Amino acid sequence: MPGKVLIFSAPSGSGKSTIVNHILGLHPEIEFSVSATSRPPRGTEQDGVEYLFYTADVFRALVADGKFVEYEEVYQDRFYGTLKSEVNRIWAKGHVIIFDVDVKGGVSLKKYFGDAALSVFIQAPSVEELRRRLVTRNTDTPEAIEERVAKAAEEMTYAPKFDQVLINDDLQTAFREAEAMVDNFLTH
Repeated sequence: MPGKVLIFSAPSGSGKSTIVNHILGLHPEIEFSVSATSRPPRGTEQDGVEYLFYTADVFRALVADGKFVEYEEVYQDRFYGTLKSEVNRIWAKGHVIIFDVDVKGGVSLKKYFGDAALSVFIQAPSVEELRRRLVTRNTDTPEAIEERVAKAAEEMTYAPKFDQVLINDDLQTAFREAEAMVDNFLTH
């Protein structure tokens, strides 16, 4: 493997993207891997920034062409995945890759990259807190929030498959713990 990989996974609303962005702000040698998805953009999301947005049919064609390191159909016709071209683009610069992915994607990436990867599962302190965060985020319909909360309960069972579990009860504490995990991994 040409380089190291950081994998952050969590149920929606656990603070994963906030923690990943914090780490990115501290480490210029770490670069965000933009995942591909077949879902439409939310809020102010832009193609090529938060995600590479494709239709479900285009996504399936990329899968058939073997273009992904990993992918999952998280909900019906809602695909998420990591393009091989994105991994190669970042490693060509000599950078460390950081992934912000769902839990199944995180497990798949850890299997693929093995010891070159640190996988971190971020967990909200409770399902009730998760629901509150999703409502406060104000990017999903009430139905979508309930779908995400139901899925989160199942996703929490994946925590033991990760190298580290980070409980995001207090954001500043979670930042410090994530920094320590990343620093330890990058220096060893």
